[in-house]
Amino acid sequence: MGSGLERDPGVSRGRSSRPGEVRARRGAVAAIVVLFGVLLAACAGQEQSGPPAVRVTTWVNGSGGGAEIGTIRADVANVDYVLSRHEPAGAIRTACALLTNDAESAIGNLPTPDSELTDQLNTAYSDAAAAGDDCYSGVPGNASLLDRSARERAKLPPLLMTAVDRIEAITGRSPTTSTTAPAGNLDPFGG
Repeated sequence: MGSGLERDPGVSRGRSSRPGEVRARRGAVAAIVVLFGVLLAACAGQEQSGPPAVRVTTWVNGSGGGAEIGTIRADVANVDYVLSRHEPAGAIRTACALLTNDAESAIGNLPTPDSELTDQLNTAYSDAAAAGDDCYSGVPGNASLLDRSARERAKLPPLLMTAVDRIEAITGRSPTTSTTAPAGNLDPFGG
């Protein structure tokens, strides 16, 4: 009796002991790896090439980066509003959950083509998600979580503004952070 880990000598591990088959299998694996690399390169968006201003502009266009920043700002204002009005727990939790969900969605659009911008947005969005989580868990009645959420929310406007400033420094244009675009204007820089 053993540990149950012994292998039946009649059972193959799926590997061939014939050298020709091993070489063919290695060749197929190498071809798949090369093909995968080519496919990844083909999938690389415009934000992966060109000067930094073009790459970041393309990222803002494709990800809705400015609108995401505006959405987080609006979510923070909504949480502050429902808390200040002492709305029912369900309304507060809804606002808090929306902040978390929007922040997590925004994290999904990272990285940006600029590592500093990515770091700034990742910090802001992660803090926003934490603020939403703490708010949600703090309702009803956990004052320490609600206080922590308030501190986290208070840090967000300057963090988000730093990211907007970084986008402007790279592109020469400030992205619109409006969550509603005027009819027919699809320019994320509001131009």
